[in-house]
Amino acid sequence: MAGARVEQIIKTAVERGASDLHIKAGDVFRARIDGKLVPLTKQRLTPDQTREIASRFVASDTIREHLEELRDYDCSWGLPGVGRFRINILRQRSSFMIVMRVIPFTLPTLESLELPPVVQQLAELEAGLVLVCGVSGSGKSSTVAAMVNHINTNHERHIIIIEDPIEFLHRDLKSSITQREVGVDTETTEIGLRAALRQDPDVVVLGDLIDPESIDLAIKGVESGRLIIGVIPTHDVVSAISMMLALLPGDERELGRVRFGTALGGIVAHRLLPRKGGDGRVVAIEALTATDTVKEVLQDPAKTAADVLPIMADGKDEMSTFAASVAALQSAGAISKETAKMAGAADGKGGKKGA
Repeated sequence: MAGARVEQIIKTAVERGASDLHIKAGDVFRARIDGKLVPLTKQRLTPDQTREIASRFVASDTIREHLEELRDYDCSWGLPGVGRFRINILRQRSSFMIVMRVIPFTLPTLESLELPPVVQQLAELEAGLVLVCGVSGSGKSSTVAAMVNHINTNHERHIIIIEDPIEFLHRDLKSSITQREVGVDTETTEIGLRAALRQDPDVVVLGDLIDPESIDLAIKGVESGRLIIGVIPTHDVVSAISMMLALLPGDERELGRVRFGTALGGIVAHRLLPRKGGDGRVVAIEALTATDTVKEVLQDPAKTAADVLPIMADGKDEMSTFAASVAALQSAGAISKETAKMAGAADGKGGKKGA
């Protein structure tokens, strides 16, 4: 398949508001638009065509020469005038498949994403551990980019971003921004984070915070007076806390709870819902801010992660549950009654809770 044809299909998908593209041998081009995976073409791709397309996205000549040895490979790629893409190349049924996540050239803002004031409040913390969570495709990367953009626009700080791969590109405004890609600029997230804490940062942003070593280093970063923003792939606030506590070493769990509770600045969880009328999607936000009461719960070994829910339900200190956020969106006319009901079921009101 000619490169110009592939680029035109990608361009069309982005113009239609696609968040992801799927390219697979034996299938047509597909794109995720407003949460639905829809076909873009009629002709099915051959294994040779998907191999050729995969080769276009690999930046390294060395890796390209050993393309047949690839099983799972992540990289980024840009199409001038269209956007940047986070790309995963994989094998299925012995043929190549490519999944592309669309990353717009234009940086998102807190306002353009319609995020509540609590997100700006957390971005403006001098120090603290801020967790941004949600399932894949829920908008975590966009929210983090908007938080960085807000800091960069309004504050004079050194921001170090460690990602795999780099997604949004930031230029220096009031802040100085250092962007490091895992596997290219630093070997691992842990190594990059350990080095970052010696590079005079005010803010460190981690694309993934999913292993005990990085969590320990992130907490140490907060203890030394930095703001650490980490992305974790959990469904909601309770599951984010549960994951953090579960990753603490068993022999250090009691002390670890105290350190985590002291370091935490807040947690924001996302859920994208179809906008009323079918034009795009809107984000429902669950938010926890680390008040003294929240810290006491987190530090108490007799308490569980779920014990923060009643505190969040009170709605004080910019906190909110998904149920309250969904209700507010329905009241504002942003989502339909049916969507609100389905979202309630997914949150445990008529269905199984996702955490």
